[in-house]
Amino acid sequence: MAQVTWRASDELIDRVRAVAGSSGYSMNEFVTRVLDAATDPDLAGGEAARIRERLERAGLLAESSAGVSAPRPRVDADALRAARARAGQGASLADLIAADRE
Repeated sequence: MAQVTWRASDELIDRVRAVAGSSGYSMNEFVTRVLDAATDPDLAGGEAARIRERLERAGLLAESSAGVSAPRPRVDADALRAARARAGQGASLADLIAADRE
């Protein structure tokens, strides 16, 4: 794994540290997630839209006075697995439509 050093203003570092902490991430994890989201080539749209969409998908948009949405809380992994298992149960859409036509 590589290590990167860059120069940034104290103000930027303070903002990044604050947003990372309030989102429950270490500064390293937050910066890594932001850069990963910002460089994902699979997302479409204009440059600003792509970056915003990537950050939103990664749950990294911070609330600000400009109205930027806050990150969504992460879903519990066990709850997600249980919901996926329940989603495959029950009548199929084809069966529901056929029953409605009778």
